[in-house]
Amino acid sequence: MFKYIIKIQPLGLMYGSAGAFLSPDNLVGLSGRKFPPDAATLSGLFLSASKSQPAVWEELRQNLHVAGPFWAICKKPGDEEYFYVPLPRHKILSKDENSEDCADEWQLVKNKWKRVSEQNSDLLEKAEIGESDYIWQRIDCWDDSPQDMLNQKGSLAKTPWMYMPILHPAMQDSERTVKAKDGLFVEYAVQMPDDTCLVYLSNYELEDGWYQFGGENHIVEISSLKLVDGSPILELLNRPIQRACALITPGVWGSNSLSYRYPKPSKSTPKHLEFPAKCCPKMLTDKAVPYRYRSGHGETTAEERKPGRLSRGRYAVPAGTVYVFKKPLNRLWWDFPGDWFPEAKSVERAKLVNQQKPNEKHSLLKKMGCGLCLPIKIDGVD
Repeated sequence: MFKYIIKIQPLGLMYGSAGAFLSPDNLVGLSGRKFPPDAATLSGLFLSASKSQPAVWEELRQNLHVAGPFWAICKKPGDEEYFYVPLPRHKILSKDENSEDCADEWQLVKNKWKRVSEQNSDLLEKAEIGESDYIWQRIDCWDDSPQDMLNQKGSLAKTPWMYMPILHPAMQDSERTVKAKDGLFVEYAVQMPDDTCLVYLSNYELEDGWYQFGGENHIVEISSLKLVDGSPILELLNRPIQRACALITPGVWGSNSLSYRYPKPSKSTPKHLEFPAKCCPKMLTDKAVPYRYRSGHGETTAEERKPGRLSRGRYAVPAGTVYVFKKPLNRLWWDFPGDWFPEAKSVERAKLVNQQKPNEKHSLLKKMGCGLCLPIKIDGVD
């Protein structure tokens, strides 16, 4: 189980682009923005920081689990424990034309999704509110109703970081001057407020200090906070999922060839470990999001430095997605079988590894926190 909160404090701007960026030929802007960095980035940092210790590196490679990204307001020590996670989609919290907060909620009535406002004449006027303006909620308010969260200051939040265009110079190798050709290009950077930080979960501690983090290797300050008994996140993670749950990280399900909205176990999976997919779970979700990360170390030659390999591109179910099962699942995310997650390697490579180590589970995507979910309560669901 997760034992540490990894706090990451940017020391300046961070670049939020991942592949897509602005250039003189492409000034459209924010279509390729991606921030904060995925848990895979932190996983790579763990391995990179321990590469001088082979025994530690091998232990982390086999057992390291991380999850995120989340964020927190860190005005005083200990605030990182009360971090913000994506708001479950069955809760709708918005502002009307008069800038007043409005609360609504999805519930199951006769096995069909209905809005609470549609069933209550006093709230009928507010039935027109659409998607939530608030997309983050504090972890210790996970079980609160939408109306209770509106009444509790700090339980809801919007995205705190801002995107801003930066003129990025490409310098010559031998002189402190900009290259004559393509020496300047525009890129979007991310600015976080000084009293906020990124938060990830991990089952190992990362030594406190300054590190290079993210695609542009910007300097950040990292510290590890040990989770103690009674912590809100530990209480939630140790609560078995019954008939309903919500993702707080993107869920990558399916096979190496196809992506699905829920796990598709292999034919070799025992019946008692199968995901209840025959009676398709009811869902509240949004369109799928691309999921890809860089794996391996780049090669450096006398002429150039080659980047690391890109993983197989997939589609993920977005964070906040709600699942409702016909029967209780009665298990923790930590107990999800490796067969519920697709292989991170190619099909040929996975077959070769399974032949060499048939009893070893290769759920790299689970090790990076994919599909981390918490139990929720929905009206109409026992």
